[in-house]
Amino acid sequence: MESGMTEKPRRVKTAHKKASTKTIPLNPAVKSEQVPSPRKALSTFPIVGIGASAGGLEAFESFFKAMPDNSGMAFVLVAHLDPTHVSLLPELLQKTTKMPVCHIQDGILVMPNSVYVIPPNKELQMRASSLYLKDLSQPRGSNMPIDSFFRSLAEDQRSNAVGIILSGTGTDGTLGLKAIKGEVGMVMVQDERSAKYDGMPRSAIGTGLVDFILPTSEMPNQLIKYVKSATHTKSTRLASTQEGLPDALQKIFTILRNRTEHDFSLYKMNTICRRIERRMHLHHIEEIGDYVRYLQESDREANILFKELLIGVTNFFRDPEAFEALKNALSKLLESKPDNYTVRVWVAGCSSGEEAYSVAILLRECMDDIQHHFNIQIFGTDIDQQAVAVARVGVYPPSILADLGPERLKRHFIKADDSQYRINKSIREMLVFAHQNIIKDPPFTKLDLLCCRNLLIYLGPELQGKLLPMFHYSLNPDGLLFLGSSESIHQKTDLFVPENKKWKIFRRKATSSNLPPRFNLPASHQGSEAIGTRKIVRAEELSALQLIETILNESDTPPCAIIDDTCNIIYIHGRTGRYLEPAEGKASANILEMARPGLKEVLATTVRKVATRKKEVSCTDLRVKLNGGFLNLDLTVKPVFGQGIIKGLMMVIFQELKAVAEGETAKKSRTPDKQGNKTLTELELELQYNRENLQSTIEELETSNEELKSTNEELQSTNEELQSTNEELETSKEELQSLNE
Repeated sequence: MESGMTEKPRRVKTAHKKASTKTIPLNPAVKSEQVPSPRKALSTFPIVGIGASAGGLEAFESFFKAMPDNSGMAFVLVAHLDPTHVSLLPELLQKTTKMPVCHIQDGILVMPNSVYVIPPNKELQMRASSLYLKDLSQPRGSNMPIDSFFRSLAEDQRSNAVGIILSGTGTDGTLGLKAIKGEVGMVMVQDERSAKYDGMPRSAIGTGLVDFILPTSEMPNQLIKYVKSATHTKSTRLASTQEGLPDALQKIFTILRNRTEHDFSLYKMNTICRRIERRMHLHHIEEIGDYVRYLQESDREANILFKELLIGVTNFFRDPEAFEALKNALSKLLESKPDNYTVRVWVAGCSSGEEAYSVAILLRECMDDIQHHFNIQIFGTDIDQQAVAVARVGVYPPSILADLGPERLKRHFIKADDSQYRINKSIREMLVFAHQNIIKDPPFTKLDLLCCRNLLIYLGPELQGKLLPMFHYSLNPDGLLFLGSSESIHQKTDLFVPENKKWKIFRRKATSSNLPPRFNLPASHQGSEAIGTRKIVRAEELSALQLIETILNESDTPPCAIIDDTCNIIYIHGRTGRYLEPAEGKASANILEMARPGLKEVLATTVRKVATRKKEVSCTDLRVKLNGGFLNLDLTVKPVFGQGIIKGLMMVIFQELKAVAEGETAKKSRTPDKQGNKTLTELELELQYNRENLQSTIEELETSNEELKSTNEELQSTNEELQSTNEELETSKEELQSLNE
């Protein structure tokens, strides 16, 4: 057996020498350095990455039975294989196709019309059209080899990358598909109904980025059509001319502006054209004029194209070395700040929130390292409302382990019931997410850090020239600007000085004016700065309420109501109809007017106590009238605190104990003594409420007197200052008279 295993490579090597003039290398032992791999070869044929787990063998066989052996594509199969057994997958698949099927060995060059299968217990990377193996970095069950390969495939092959997800459990491949879409590749997923296990297909479909959802037997035909269309469509048809943009592009921008209210005319044309061409390939449309007509007739296609233009590739701690450099720069910045200083951060183009949460985790680690406490306020904004909604929820698939590592995952995330990971409450409270168009909406200001990574690369020079001065204006004097590894400040060296040139971290430079030369605020900001401020405040309030809603839904909190400082209800959790009812007359959301008999007086007193003391107050065994009977409940009112939470919020919790029917009450109270005891108890209870109400009123009066006294002292101080100013004016007047004489 051993001699057979040693002889096989020699026979394969001989075959490779005989076929050296052909397009298919059969030697898996040859290193990529030994095989010429010109860079231009990257664009000659598509490379299809196919990921599968449980039930993958049947899906693979069905796929390759329908795939011709001369498609001109290469296929790389990444499956979850048992590391304790030798894989027979290549031998089994060889029975279904005439294309050569081989185990991948380190450094093998990928060629068309070939099938490459990952060996067990390995991860796979692609560089310069060659495949490289490495040992699994995590324990079995925690690795995401499909995500890892798809990401490297997207980075290396760009628009030639195709990602296919077949049957399997879990979420492996979901993040990798996003990377492929970000590089204008194509994505297919097996139809959930035809998959033996639908976990991986369902997770991928949930991203909303999948181009085709098909049974495996129908995938090859659609894939060949797509490749043929991509080959025939020429990008020069969309290129700019000396007269400006082609009429077709102008029409597309007009359609998108009318449908979505977003203008893409100043974005980088190469990126725009690539994504438009990709949509044409998917619909097998060769002429741009035909696509414009299709876009005019289809609202759905306009929305999909808009989504395509917004695709942002992101993950936790993208470029780990860059975040390590940022951590060092932040530590230096924060060491000079006093305790309880409010650190303000803006993450522009936050997409689904991974980068914003990464910055929050980094700031938490910085505080632990320098042993100082700061109030952290991070604003995450994006033009894509769906991405912002995902960021607000803060739930991510298990594949984030590859980016975070087990230590950070354990410390900052909580595992949900569905194997997803939810961001920790202490980190979530640092962030406020909002929908914002960075080009026309007002910016956040007084920032210590502004992260805008991999956004400028999609914008033209004109837009970049407007945004960089705006970033300078938004930052504090020693604030930091964090850009992507492929971005720079171009000619704006008068605004920023490099803090770390390699990882594009810049420090704000002082200028003679707060507004740099040629600084133009967005039109909405010029019209009214107050409108922008209200919009930001509204975004913070909305995010705060969504945070409260998430916390309540995840806990076992009894029915409750969130009220503001004027006792108006702003959020209800659970069924509160047994304790609250709409009052007669004009509709009102005031909880005191809606409280049922027996509850209103004690509720008013308790709310006043909480508003004054800022501490939780409870009242037990209350009797509340309900439909001719009574119910017993405990009432708890407590203030709602938290970073980004609206001030003055209180939570009113109703904990029902037991209900006493009217008939039972009458039966128990037939004797005069019991009836008298009942009346006495009610009178004592009412007297207690009145005493508490009076005491609360006295405390409020004392507080008001103290505030009036303080106000009086301030008025006296102001009066003294006015007198002093008046004396100075008199002196100046005398000097002017003397000078005049």
